[in-house]
Amino acid sequence: MTTTADDAEVLARLDARVVSRRRLWREIRDRGFRYTMWIGGIAVIAAIALIFFYLLYVVFPLFRPARVEAVTSYPLPGGSTPTVLLTTEEYGEIGVRMLADGRVVFFDTATGRVTGEEKPEVLDSSPITAFGAGRQNQGLAAYGLADGRALVLKPSFTVSYPRDRRRIAAGLTYPAGEEAVVVDPDGRPLTILAVQGGDSKTTILAKTADQRLVMARVSRQAPTLDFGDGERTVKTENFTLPIETAHVERLLLDASQSHLVAVNGDGSLDYYDIRKPGDAVLVDHAAAVPPGAHVTDIRWLAGGISLLVADTRGVVTQWFPVRDVNNEYTLARVREYRMGNRPVTAIVPEFYRKGIGALDASGGFGLYHTTAEREIARQEVTDKPLRAAVISPRADRMFIEDAGGTLHYWRLHNEHPEISWHSLWGKVWYESRRQPEYIWQSSAANSDFEPKFSLTPLSVGTLKAAFYAMLFAVPLGIMSAIYTAYFMNSRMREVVKPAIELMGALPTVILGFLAGLWLAPLVESDLVSVLLYFLLVPSAVLLAAWGWSRMPEGVRHRVPDGYEALLLIPVILLASAVVMLTGPGIEDAIFGGDAPQWVTRHLGLRYDQRNSLVVGIAMGFAVVPIIFSISEDAIIGVPKHLTIGSLALGATPWQTLTRVVLLTASPGIFSAVMIGLGRAVGETMIVLMATGNTPVMDFNIFEGFRALSANTAVEMPESEVDSTHYRILFLASLILFLFTFLFNTIAEIVRHRLRAKYSHL
Repeated sequence: MTTTADDAEVLARLDARVVSRRRLWREIRDRGFRYTMWIGGIAVIAAIALIFFYLLYVVFPLFRPARVEAVTSYPLPGGSTPTVLLTTEEYGEIGVRMLADGRVVFFDTATGRVTGEEKPEVLDSSPITAFGAGRQNQGLAAYGLADGRALVLKPSFTVSYPRDRRRIAAGLTYPAGEEAVVVDPDGRPLTILAVQGGDSKTTILAKTADQRLVMARVSRQAPTLDFGDGERTVKTENFTLPIETAHVERLLLDASQSHLVAVNGDGSLDYYDIRKPGDAVLVDHAAAVPPGAHVTDIRWLAGGISLLVADTRGVVTQWFPVRDVNNEYTLARVREYRMGNRPVTAIVPEFYRKGIGALDASGGFGLYHTTAEREIARQEVTDKPLRAAVISPRADRMFIEDAGGTLHYWRLHNEHPEISWHSLWGKVWYESRRQPEYIWQSSAANSDFEPKFSLTPLSVGTLKAAFYAMLFAVPLGIMSAIYTAYFMNSRMREVVKPAIELMGALPTVILGFLAGLWLAPLVESDLVSVLLYFLLVPSAVLLAAWGWSRMPEGVRHRVPDGYEALLLIPVILLASAVVMLTGPGIEDAIFGGDAPQWVTRHLGLRYDQRNSLVVGIAMGFAVVPIIFSISEDAIIGVPKHLTIGSLALGATPWQTLTRVVLLTASPGIFSAVMIGLGRAVGETMIVLMATGNTPVMDFNIFEGFRALSANTAVEMPESEVDSTHYRILFLASLILFLFTFLFNTIAEIVRHRLRAKYSHL
């Protein structure tokens, strides 16, 4: 069959159309792939940016400064009779003024309108000579009478919601009974009074006009079979304490009702143990103020552990009992807050947090937080001296009484006062601790607890986990990558590399499960064998390699090039068997059969079953595939002409490896290490399951720790949304995010510099 010129022209046109279509289709595919990759990259960057900004959005309120706003002012509800106690209910809608004449006035805090007034009849039976109040959150108070009796009372509030509107009914309750309690059986006037109460016991302590210190304990016991409707038996015990009171000006009882603080006229504090009232013991004597200054007010901080002492210098100091090395208590002066040079007239503790307000003689008040050790706000209220104040239980309102007979209503915006740079990263002297420490302890069983939000031990724990994991993973990952890429036979490499990379797909929860339930007990029971393994097995491998190099060439050539590693399998198995068999004998001979106990007794190192050694091994196995895979790709990617040229010039394979291949591949190897480090820093499940989750500041390899990631995983489900605890957990996540971002950024910068440095090879 012959082809004419016309046919040839038609075929040429068809071929041109086919080529054009193919070219167009290829261009469409190329553009589609390019734009898909571009969109994917932008999406990844956008996702990372959104995660970062969301974390920042949740964390930002922690560092928002507090604000105070004046709402209104009005004349004192109930008249100008001096106030002995100012308090309010949870919502800050109903205020309570306890007056020196025994009246209790209830008023609407928004308008100052009096909503109720009560005066117990018993207070008319004898003149009022003293007044005392318990902790702020209890609302307990007592009036002392001239006949040696005292009436304990407490404002009570009942909340109801008729027609979906909140209604609060206020009244008085009498925890020790409606009749006054006989504090001094001799009937002397009570001049100074202190009261403290609990669920089943109320203690009243008083100084009498004849300089005696007397005490009454009122206990209430429910019937043996109490189904909720039985009456409680009230029992009163009276004591006279053998304490000199000539110079005592103030008295305070602690929350446990077992210790007494007496403030003397010279500004000193006497701290007594009164668990046995007839044999009261002076625990410590401390000078609260320097000579020439005087104590103007003293209160308990929320929780009833710390004392707050105000003086005429304008300073508020915090004190609490500290146990010394002899297990004895002393009063420690922990920190101070200065209002200025004006005398502090009153201290206003918050109900449930460790915050305080301070009033001064020139009409100013300041807000402080003890744990954060910072001033939160300072405000001038009026030009008159301030006499009394209360911060509402929710810490969102403050009511301040001045000497001119005016009550000032202020709104507070102070959601997270306990957060400061010092409380997050510095050593803080927490209540009842011997010294300033780094502690994370976010919750406890009672509301008197002082939250401890130090991120330092969590950050150290994170770095500790990464350090021991990298100590295990870096040598193993890089050395195995070098051998696999440079010395191993290609067919064997096709099996080994996928197997190791497949290990990287193993869920870390499985590794954590095995580490916590199998590896940790194994390490504890065979600690010597495990430690010997890291020493003897590598030594056996090196010795076997040296012995193989000394074998006759005829023997060595029987094994094909690149398959020598197979000969190490029996060597490793034999060395492992020797280690496991000889380890127990060595432990019996040297360590008395219990190496963990020997470590504790002789080295002073605490041994935890789930410790850093276990985590390092388990996390090392999770990180090795990453380091191996990236390093192996970097080494195998070294141009062959560099290797061949080096060998052709007479360099040995080892010289070629160390002076050409590794230098050229160093950017990729460094990136592998840094990416592995980022992986170790962010690991959660292995750390969570293989450690004791104890936030300690110690690099002891035999002790556990708590990492940022594990802490967030453990505590986030239990945290209250938008609480300080909740936001700090997000802050921990943000720090972890920045850690990983920093490591990856450093890896990228160094990789580019190394590539530029060795690109001429």
